[in-house]
Amino acid sequence: MQPSRGHPVSSRPVSGLFEARNQVGRNTVGKENVAQPWFQVAKVVALPPAWLWFRWRFEHLERIPERGPALIACNHASYLDPIANAYAVVKAGRRPRFLAKDDLFDIPLVGRALAGAGQIPVSRGSGDRTPLARAERALAAGEAVVVYPEGTVTTRPDGLPMAGKTGTVRLALALRVPITPMVSWGSAAVWQKSGPGSLKPGRPVWVSVGAPIDLAADHDAILDFDAVRRMTADLMEVLTALTIDLRDRYPKRWADAR
Repeated sequence: MQPSRGHPVSSRPVSGLFEARNQVGRNTVGKENVAQPWFQVAKVVALPPAWLWFRWRFEHLERIPERGPALIACNHASYLDPIANAYAVVKAGRRPRFLAKDDLFDIPLVGRALAGAGQIPVSRGSGDRTPLARAERALAAGEAVVVYPEGTVTTRPDGLPMAGKTGTVRLALALRVPITPMVSWGSAAVWQKSGPGSLKPGRPVWVSVGAPIDLAADHDAILDFDAVRRMTADLMEVLTALTIDLRDRYPKRWADAR
């Protein structure tokens, strides 16, 4: 895995690798013509409270591509991470599309807002390729897609990333799109578990973007599962190193507040 050197990237799917056999889904999901209005509503409703409630620090947002396909891979330490990552992507001038747990789409109002804003539901463990097919189409259309390679909030006591699933690397290989690593720290001190009293405003949340990782030279390895697993392990090592760096610079007062 090599850092991207900024050369042109093809966003054209070469094989339709993730195209699902059954494209029938929720009626409100994937209607791109309604995504922008819903996104604007969500931005106006969610971001001002987030700005007021937490002490934000964003680093290297310029590493998020200004235009064209952006595949953003994040660590996942807290339920707050989607808000933190969305905030960072919006501040960089992009509209994020997340691969999100499908249960969220069943919550009244929340589900409608997520679907209307073009977010992509994922049924974990189902083997359904529809989410990756939709992510592939979004990237091919030049959109910014945010993924959590771990697939869930980390269960490690130290809060560092766990092993990742291979979907992120396969998307990058299929489309020759660099992976932009993004990590956050402090979110677990703010919101780790659901239930009354789990949300703790006023604490610092830091988000940092790493150098893009270009896998274009490894495109032909897309069907080599062992190679894809190795590249996925390398990606998780990058996310772990970035997370450790952010953790070590995080204010000591909150360092153990998990």
